[in-house]
Amino acid sequence: MSSKSTLLAAALAALPLSAVAADATLDEIVVAAPRMSDPLVVANDPKAPQAPVPAGDGASFLKNIPGFNVIRKGGTSGDPVLRGLAGSRLNILLDGAEFHGGCGGRMDPPTAYVFPEAFDRVVVVKGPQTVRHGNGNLAGVVLFERDHKPFREPGMRAFASAMAGSWGRLDGIADATFGNPGFHLRALGTHSESDNYEDGDGSQVHSFYKRNSLTLAGGWTPDADTRIELSAVRSAARAAYADRGMDGSVFDRDGYGIKLEKTRISDILRRIDVEIHYNYIDHVMDNYSLRTRSAANFAWSNPDRTTQGMRARADLSLGAATTLTVGADRQKNSHTFRSGSSPVAPPAIGSVARGEDFRSSIAGLFGEVTHVTGARGRLIGGMRHDRYAADRFTWNTGAANGSSDENLTGGFLRYEHDLADVPATVYVGLGRGERPMDFWEANSYNGLTAARRLAPEKNSQLDLGLVWSGTTLRGSISAYYSRIDDYVLTYRSTVQGPCPAGTLSGTTWSCSMNVDAARYGMEADLAWRFANHWTLRGSYAHVRADNDTMDVPLAQTPPPELKFGLDWHNGPWNAAAQARVVASQNRVHARYGSIVGQDIGSTPGFSTFAINGGYRIDKRFLLAAGIDNLFDRKYAEHISKAGAAIAGYNPATTRVNEPGRFAWVKLNMTLD
Repeated sequence: MSSKSTLLAAALAALPLSAVAADATLDEIVVAAPRMSDPLVVANDPKAPQAPVPAGDGASFLKNIPGFNVIRKGGTSGDPVLRGLAGSRLNILLDGAEFHGGCGGRMDPPTAYVFPEAFDRVVVVKGPQTVRHGNGNLAGVVLFERDHKPFREPGMRAFASAMAGSWGRLDGIADATFGNPGFHLRALGTHSESDNYEDGDGSQVHSFYKRNSLTLAGGWTPDADTRIELSAVRSAARAAYADRGMDGSVFDRDGYGIKLEKTRISDILRRIDVEIHYNYIDHVMDNYSLRTRSAANFAWSNPDRTTQGMRARADLSLGAATTLTVGADRQKNSHTFRSGSSPVAPPAIGSVARGEDFRSSIAGLFGEVTHVTGARGRLIGGMRHDRYAADRFTWNTGAANGSSDENLTGGFLRYEHDLADVPATVYVGLGRGERPMDFWEANSYNGLTAARRLAPEKNSQLDLGLVWSGTTLRGSISAYYSRIDDYVLTYRSTVQGPCPAGTLSGTTWSCSMNVDAARYGMEADLAWRFANHWTLRGSYAHVRADNDTMDVPLAQTPPPELKFGLDWHNGPWNAAAQARVVASQNRVHARYGSIVGQDIGSTPGFSTFAINGGYRIDKRFLLAAGIDNLFDRKYAEHISKAGAAIAGYNPATTRVNEPGRFAWVKLNMTLD
């Protein structure tokens, strides 16, 4: 396969599965079933109509990609899980910025601050198969990215959408860019809200939320090879949670960034990128603002987190067959905390002083090379080294509470080969990643001292597979085997008591420990245009994981999942149906898991069905509608959090149930 045809295949593969018809364009497709576009890479357009229900946050958007699951806590802010791994094992970057939520209970993973349509592209790299995007990457990397399209003459581009659905769901975005060849200004405003949803039995779930955001980005392009851009984002939200005794009454984010891009510098130095980012998260949780208080006291907590980061990289051409990317990145975090309670009235939060309870820094160097071998082969590899340091304190006294000081290494090597007579690429890759104990795991680590701390996780993983990019048949199949040494396992109990024997000493509700784990699994996706206007599609994901140290299943491993559907497209009209079938899961380790959740027990299998359709009114407008969970099934995901007892709602459930039947309608407008 020639390099030109390889690029064309990659571009076609970036489309949703049903976008096979020659007369289809990306945003005419209502059903989104993202597939692997290149080895271990999934790319998707978040502005294209999505189904099932268009996502209101980043985790919900990722759930459609084979291998992803979401830990449900309420109506929004779920934790994304890739191949059974979550938290800081999965790097999330928003327009190049990596930052972390403030809540010690994971109310706000980074994807909680994402309105997907505010980005132009979402790219997932599965496994430790890149070193460009920060430390860790044990599960993979998710990049929410924005594009810059230069203006050849003064003008405007705009995109807007509005969606309304069951239970008061209302989403909207307005995205406009004004510019000329020398300057541009982009403004994005988003809104997402919903009332409490109902599960398949008609029981109301404490899950309402509201989020708004505003992003401004201005750039200067003094010539065709140079761009400087400044950006700022402000978002505010509140959300009710069905899995705990408090809600999130404040989720405020302020972010700033500056980017410099310079291309075609010399025959060897092809490109330089420099990025500097600042993010501040201010979060308030309490038991009285968004629910009927059932405890004796008005209780609240107010953590915040400041993240400062930079990344610089250079792309070098080392000949016709070899390119090299080298770079450095650095990140600093500071987390503070304050809390209080009162038996008579909501306390004055501002009257309580903050205390720093965590600070960290990590600096890394990386290099990644691509070498073309012959007419159809590529060898891709990379290495990185990070220096990590962290200090922890008791927030209200300032007393030292442990430290970490780690040297971390990672790297990968992958071979890709385009087959001679068929439109397919085969690949095999070996990767390794290391990551330190994170802020949440340290909070669950009893007896932390400078001399006694959790060892860094070390994931060694083999990936192999095939990507097929034909005219009427497209798809991929991938398999992996992973060995994680010193996996950080978390135990949590509902009753205060000692940690399990042989792990850590002391008395606590939760504790973390190192174990060794083995994982293996596979993913597959398929799109077959078997007749004019018709496409059959499907995907499958399965992971099996074992805790070798304790000789038990590794907790929080999702069950196998199959999706299949049928799409029809004819001129301005399209329609589709999709079924999702999830197996039972009996491989559990009760009360064990990770910082994002613990196993509760076995779960039965379930299936859901969705339908949708759309009509392109003209070049500018697209109308879409659908019904998810058509048969109103009552079910919960295996890795969902346990439901809490909340005054005014039905008794606590074993898990937070998923929404019942949900109807939606959506209008997109594009001006270009």
